Amino acid sequence: MSQAWAFDAIGTAWQIDTPNPLPPDVRDRISARIEQFDRTWSRFRADSAVMRLAEQSGEHVLDGADVLLAFYDDLVDVTAGAVNPLVGRALSDLGYDATYSLTPTGRVAHVPDWNVLDRRGDVVMVGEPVLVDVGAAGKGRLVDLVAAILRDSGVHEATIDAGGDLYHCGPAPLRVALEHPADASRAIGVVTLPPQHALCGSAVNRRAWGDGLHHVVDGRTGRPTREVVATWALVPHSCMQADGLATAHFFADPDVLTARFDHEFVRVHADGSIIWSTGLPGEVFT
Repeated sequence: MSQAWAFDAIGTAWQIDTPNPLPPDVRDRISARIEQFDRTWSRFRADSAVMRLAEQSGEHVLDGADVLLAFYDDLVDVTAGAVNPLVGRALSDLGYDATYSLTPTGRVAHVPDWNVLDRRGDVVMVGEPVLVDVGAAGKGRLVDLVAAILRDSGVHEATIDAGGDLYHCGPAPLRVALEHPADASRAIGVVTLPPQHALCGSAVNRRAWGDGLHHVVDGRTGRPTREVVATWALVPHSCMQADGLATAHFFADPDVLTARFDHEFVRVHADGSIIWSTGLPGEVFT
């Protein structure tokens, strides 16, 4: 019988399932790591390093930038700039701001070129303030960090669910339903999640407000995307990659993405059509 530790963090619900209850010291390490990550990357708290970067130019230290922003280099490249974490100002102007006002300002914020960031390891330098939003891959990266704490603590069987971003450490495969983007009571398919794999999904209805406004913003235009409404990516060993690739599938040719990254995918278009990779371990209902 599994033991579930449920809690809220970084604006979403988490649950970690393990065969035995996690010791208090392991829970404390996980909570501290989540707080450290949030204090660095959240654009929804005034004391974060990301908000200091949004307020002043110069040199800033962002804990973990060497891994997370390096992955964004790949995402920016493979999507021709559509996935760009400098969309923070555009999201804020659309209403997805630090106060969750959900009230658009009417401005269409310019999204800076990704190359305005000069990086060396965890040190980031900018000539002018920029608002970073790592929502495309940040939660997945945090799941990987939590999984590493579990491994280091001798916990080798666990399933981490961070608001729908899953990392499964086995030992047996896990069957996961793919939620219909227009009806949470229905599924469009079922995927068998193998041990040591991550499954992440993204859908425009998860954070939507107003007429056609949602959180999946094209970095080339600063506006919400229209053609794709939901995606999933299944990746071995990395929830960060699964999270980021789920977003990339809103914009990039699947053949380009599968040629560059080892993963399986499902993509639902606005017209109701669905495409998926031939190696997907599961079934898609059509």
